[in-house]
Amino acid sequence: MQYHVPALLNESIDGLNIQPDGTYLDLTFGGGGHSREILKHLSKKGRLIAFDQDEDAFKNSIDDKRFLLVRSNFRFFRNFLKYHKVKSVQGILADLGVSSHHFDSPERGFSTRFNGPLDMRMNRSGKLTAEEVVNTYEKQKLFELLSVYGELPNANKLAGMVCSAREKQPITSSEQLAEVVGRAFPSHVINKMLAKVFQAIRIEVNHEMEALKQMLWQTEKALETDGRLVVISYHSLEDRLVKNFIKTGNFLGDREVDFFGNTKSTFEQINRKVIVPTDEETKSNPRSRSAKLRIGRKL
Repeated sequence: MQYHVPALLNESIDGLNIQPDGTYLDLTFGGGGHSREILKHLSKKGRLIAFDQDEDAFKNSIDDKRFLLVRSNFRFFRNFLKYHKVKSVQGILADLGVSSHHFDSPERGFSTRFNGPLDMRMNRSGKLTAEEVVNTYEKQKLFELLSVYGELPNANKLAGMVCSAREKQPITSSEQLAEVVGRAFPSHVINKMLAKVFQAIRIEVNHEMEALKQMLWQTEKALETDGRLVVISYHSLEDRLVKNFIKTGNFLGDREVDFFGNTKSTFEQINRKVIVPTDEETKSNPRSRSAKLRIGRKL
């Protein structure tokens, strides 16, 4: 089984505007699809540094003198650049999607398609698991994460259902969780809604929004002038953060202007309209259908 099919591969590589002798970062190595394509565009002097916090990704590492794979969450990438004496880079790529490998591994607990333990950790040495979130968070906290991270209109009802069910017995498997909250949804949308529930819990377990913000802030100092920031996101929360950051230099989208009325921002938007997969790509790779690509040029 293939580890992961990268979404918007050609579009993201084009967006990097790769200089053959440059240094590039792939902050989400995964199956290595993007990294392998970047290496094809680099000369012998070029360099690619990739990051992944999941030990499973290291099975896909690339034997190439120009390539370095670092086991770390991308929120810490500048620390490793300093350690390896890299002052700045010409391009940064981040594919924020969960690897197919994770969804297809029942023991990781990411998917509603299989019964497995409620884990959902990207980094299996992390302390917080989905089981702990589901069984120990107070109702108000569950409501907040289901409402904000899952964008579920019936988040309060769902939080109540979880709390009632866990009083009878702990919720320890993906099948149990799906059974508990599934009753809140009509059959024609249940799969979509369950995916949102699991997404909300996964984001909480892996602190994904905080990590994304920390990573984006660091790109301002890591990129050289004219360097490219290329980000592929898969849900509206991520896309909104990326869009606002590139457009306005902050996460709220508040437009700050200078004396002359020009928007203060570190980046220029390369694509003012978000790039999405073609019909052909979504047919061959259905998991790419929600992918959104945004590109910024460092000013």
